[in-house]
This record gives sequence, C-alpha cells and structure tokens, in this order.
Amino acid sequence: MSREGSWQPPDVVQAEAALKDLKKILKPPRTSGQGYKDPKLDAWTRERLEAIETFLGHYTNPQSPAYDTWTTASLLTAVGKGKTTWFARNLRAIAKPYVLFRISDPVVNPYYGRQSRSRLEDQDMANEIHEYLQTIESGHVRAQDIVNYLDKPDVQSRFGMKRGVSLATAKRWLTKMEYRWTKNFKGQYMDGHERGDVVWYRQNIFLKRWMEMEDQMRTWDEKDSSSSTPNSPSDCATLQHRQTVAWHHDESVFYANDRRTSRWVHKDASPKPYTKGEGVSVMVSDYVSADYGFLRSPDGKESARVLFKLGKSRDGYFTNDDVLAQTEVAMTIASKHFPDDDHIFIFNNATTHLKRPDNALSARKMPKFPPKEGMNWGLEVMEKDPFGKMTFDSHGKPLKIKVRMSDGKFGNGSPQPLYFPDGHPRAGIFKGMKVILEERGYNVTGLRAECPKFECRKDADHCCCRRLLYNEPDFTSVKSSLELACEAKGFEVLFLPKFHCELNFIEQVWGHGKRVYRQYPPSPKEEDLLRNVVNALESVSVEQMRKYARRSRRFMDAYQRGLTGQQAAWASKKYRGHRVLPNTILEELEQAGL
Repeated sequence: MSREGSWQPPDVVQAEAALKDLKKILKPPRTSGQGYKDPKLDAWTRERLEAIETFLGHYTNPQSPAYDTWTTASLLTAVGKGKTTWFARNLRAIAKPYVLFRISDPVVNPYYGRQSRSRLEDQDMANEIHEYLQTIESGHVRAQDIVNYLDKPDVQSRFGMKRGVSLATAKRWLTKMEYRWTKNFKGQYMDGHERGDVVWYRQNIFLKRWMEMEDQMRTWDEKDSSSSTPNSPSDCATLQHRQTVAWHHDESVFYANDRRTSRWVHKDASPKPYTKGEGVSVMVSDYVSADYGFLRSPDGKESARVLFKLGKSRDGYFTNDDVLAQTEVAMTIASKHFPDDDHIFIFNNATTHLKRPDNALSARKMPKFPPKEGMNWGLEVMEKDPFGKMTFDSHGKPLKIKVRMSDGKFGNGSPQPLYFPDGHPRAGIFKGMKVILEERGYNVTGLRAECPKFECRKDADHCCCRRLLYNEPDFTSVKSSLELACEAKGFEVLFLPKFHCELNFIEQVWGHGKRVYRQYPPSPKEEDLLRNVVNALESVSVEQMRKYARRSRRFMDAYQRGLTGQQAAWASKKYRGHRVLPNTILEELEQAGL
C-alpha cells in the first residue's frame, strides 16, 4: 500500500469530467454566454485549483508526454511551477478526492506545508492600513509606516494580534496592495487651484454658464462612444432645438528629441549617447470637440489647426494676433460646415487669450493729473509692420509706440472722452484720473492716486483714485479681443478658470498624441518632426476624445456639487467612464476621509 492510500489513479474519462467542472469554477461563464464572471476566490485557493487544472490537463491531453500517467503528470506540473517532488506528491493527494468526489478542501496544503493565511486577507485590516497610508501628508509612503502602525497596542488589540510585522512583511504587503516603488506621478496643478477668486469664478461664472448650456449639448454613451443622447450630429438639422458644440482650444509644443526614456534594459547594456537639449520644436494650436473631433471640414481640406515654428529666427512667437487669425478661420469652418449647431469656443486663462484691444480702458497706469506741458500720456503697444508682425530695434528689443485710450462711459451710457476736447487750452491731452472722476460726480479732494503697491484693503472701495476707477462698470466690463471678434460673428467665448487644465479635455488629447509621437524614430530633420506630429495627432480617434470629454465633465459635475480639487480627482478616478457622479458621492467621500 502506498503512502497515498490504496486508491488507484482515476481514469482519464473521470479526470476529463473533473477538469471540465474545474474550468467552470475558475472561469464561471456569464448568463449572456459572452465572457466570464469573477470566480471570487482568494489567492491561495485560486493557485491551488489552477495547479490541479494544470495537473489534469497533462493527464488527459493525448499530446502530453504524461498522458494517462498519474505520477508523471504531477511531476511535470511541479517542474513547470518550479517546485519539488514533495509538491507533486501533495498535489496527487488533493487531486484524487476532487476527481472522484469533487472534494476541493485539501488534506495537505501543497504550497506551504501547513495551512496558513496572510493577515492582509482580512479586508477590514487591509482597508484600515490603506486608509492610514492615505493620511500621510507628505505622500511618501514607506514600509516602515506599516510596521509602526501595527506596533500600536490599540491596533493589535483591535485585530487580535500578539505582535506586529517585520519590515520584509510590510514590503510584501505594499506590493499586494498594489503600491510600486516608482517616481511620483504628476497630477493636476494645485497651486492656486482652490484660491478664493479662482473658486468664485469657477462656481459663479464658468460652471454656471456651462450648466446652462449642457442641456443643449450631446452626451456620448459610456459603452458605445459612437452613439449620443439626444441625437447624433447628422440628425441635428431635423431638431426643433439647435445643439451646442463646445470647441476646446489650446496650444502644445512638440520637441524633436522628446522620446521615451523608460524601457527594459539588460544589466550588461552600455549607456547610449543621446542628443543634448530638446532639439527643434513645433507648436500646435487647434480646436477639438467631442462631437466632431478636430475642427476641420468633413473632407479634411479645411482645418483650424496651426503649426507654428517657435523662435525669433523662425516664425516668432504665438501672440494674441495669431490666436485671433486662427479663430477667424475656426469660425468660418464652423459656420460653413456645421451651420445647424450653435458654437462656443473654450479658451484657457492665458494672457495671450485674455488680451484686450490695445486702446482698451485700464486704470492701472493712469496718472492722477494731466501730463506736463509738451508731454502726453498714452498706452504703450508693440509696433507692427504691414504684415502684422512685431518690429525690433538693432539690439533685438521690440519697438513700441503710444496710442490714445478709448473713451469711457458715464452711468447713462453716454461716452466720456478721456482727453481734453478741441477748443480746450490743452486739447488732445490726457485729463488724468482726478478730472475723469470729478466728471463722474466723485469728490476726490485729498484722495491719493494709489495705495502703496496698489494693495488696497479688502473692504476698501474709496481709498484711492485708481481703486475708484477700477470699480467703475465700464472699466470692469472691458471684453477681450477674442470675445469682441467672436461676438461680432455670433460666436460665444468662455474662459476656463485658472489652474483648471482638467476641465479642458484637449490636454488629454495632447498627452495621447505625445505618447504616440515618442514612439517614432528620432530625427533631427524638421520635416520629419512636422510629419510625425501630424501623424501622432491623427492617431487620436473621436471615440477616444469622447472618453476624455466625459472625464472633464465628471470634474465639472464634481465641482458643481461643491467638491474640492482633491475630492474631484478621487471621485473622477473612482467613477471612470461616467459623465456625472452618483448622488451618494458626498457620503462616499466622508467614508474615504476626504
């Protein structure tokens, strides 16, 4: 009689039936017949059953060298798993009762000699450790943090522990909890993200306007990004209500030497020389929407995209004039090819986009009194050549000229010239803040021109002449050049809040394009750079763009519910694929300690 008992090995037919049942345990089929469900097995049980599956596979496969040879099949399984004959013997001991009677409880644990389970399989303990690690303010999680936490008497008492864990165990636990020793990934910018004025603009200007338009926007299905609610772009001509398309604008720079730096490298490999610096660059400026992708005509012959070679000796620098020229093209394409939609352009808060007309009202540098005899005050602006490009002196510095500031407006809407009229002893000379305010009915006798460094008290509104003018309606309502140009053609402009790149999904489109671009072979040729940039951006499908747009809308929904930036990032990741968050999100955040 052998040490395994008097049983004979099961025959192949029995083993085949057992193998079929075992596969259903490891991969339970869905009721729909497509795919498999989670078997909900702990790691130890899954490994044990997979070992039996491999064992029976060798035993029942006519092509296997261990076919119909019980002991040989177990030894072959042990060799494949890097185990010893002891493992094979125990594997035979637990496989027999399963094949004959479907008994899956092992007599002997083939992996560890005696049955033991990691404390980390206690879900309450695992959750508590994970929550503790999230409270570490610096974000630098260490294995020693787990050791220190489990050394606390109250923690040990709560989980019935007689002692803590070693540093080696803590390292293994971090791996099981899906922590990796790596560089910290960059998330959204937080500097100024929750600043009072930024939050006010986000909640009261941007989100308020967005929510007003959202009912007229298409929403794309989470599982099938090709279908939309309430309709697809091709159906919009038959609707009673026009749909609103949000075109997100941004610029991004691609560099010739920007390539992948992380890869598998053999330990004996020698470092390869690399090109110094970032190399030549090209800036891409474009518009994108979840409805149509990049802004272009359906046949692709007309496009709003601009490829700009940055540098003083190349195309120069992308200025507000360049943005205005690009936007003129964008409006023409949108009006011509998508006439049944209403269009809104979304820009970030860059100064290039917010620039006002050269002669726009501004109290920032106004003098309190008229200039001295023989002098006049005006706004300094860049001098431009007939082609609209900046001009420079022999030392490379931009040339500037002075222009008159535009008229203001009285409270009744009538114009108020800021320069003395014809017939006045000082005709054409700037009046100064004192005269301008007196004409508006203010008594500014003894009022200083400006508080030190223009840092007025928060509750002050009549502390200085400059503050008074700053608060005047015609000075606060000055629109940017972009707004004026777009409104003249029936287009709306909406600026994103500062520091909120997560709301502009074109940022993710750039990231996708750059990931593809870095896979191309490096080349110092400018024509290769341009071709690779275009090909990389064309690889981003409209369906993928819609996924990025849904992510941005999740952030908007989170901020609309009053979540902070950190809470919104957590919620957006947890409910990936959803456009809006569930109504229980606040309770979930409280449970997560956020």
